[in-house]
Formats: sequence, C-alpha cells, structure tokens
Amino acid sequence: MTGFNETQPIYYQLVQKVILQIVRGDLKAGDKLPSVREMGGQFKVNPNTVQRAYADLERLTVVETRRGLGTFVTEDRARLTQLREQLKHEKIDTFIKDMQQMGFNNQEIKDGLDEHLGDSPNKEDKNVNC
Repeated sequence: MTGFNETQPIYYQLVQKVILQIVRGDLKAGDKLPSVREMGGQFKVNPNTVQRAYADLERLTVVETRRGLGTFVTEDRARLTQLREQLKHEKIDTFIKDMQQMGFNNQEIKDGLDEHLGDSPNKEDKNVNC
C-alpha cells in the first residue's frame, strides 16, 4: 500500500486525503475526481475501497456523482468554506487538548503560538525552526 497507516480503515484515509486536497485548494469546486478504477490504481487499493470512500464523501456533501460522467467536487462554495473551517477547528481542538494534557495552560499555549508564528510582542529578529 502507498502511504497508509494500519490504525484507520483505508477508505477513511482516502476520504481524508481528498478532503485535504480540497481544503488545500489542489481540488476546486467542480473538479472531476479520478474514476474509481484510476484512484484504486493510483493508491494500489481495491476499487470497492475507493467506492466506499467516494460514497462517504458524497454523504458528507463534499462531492457529487453525476451518472455517466463521474464524481466531482461540489460546486457549493459555502459547503467548501464550511469544510475548511470545520477542519481548522478540529485540528485546533486536538492541538489544545494535547497541550493541556501535557500541563500547559491557555496563556502558555497562546504565548507559544505567538512565538512560533512570529507574532510575539517581545519577539526579537530570530528564526524559529520547528
């Protein structure tokens, strides 16, 4: 298999890969996704696995299947914006929970983010490499 981990089902990882491509802007509203067979060949997975991933993406209203034409990224730009915001908040929530479990309080988390992003008020000209 290509780039899959064993802790999550492959179809779910395919769903996440497509969502990431959409959020990143690699796939845009109205773009056609590879056929089930093409995607299966690309990732060396069974076409049924790809079909399940596409069905999940459709259930999430991220893609739509057009009979005889293929599967396309939704043209509902509001839905794509919502997806992007949802993913951002999920990642931030996970990060904050992880930091809190390590014993950092909210101020320490904010200060660390400011420092890392270069927005610290007492920032000196220094490069932060993480």
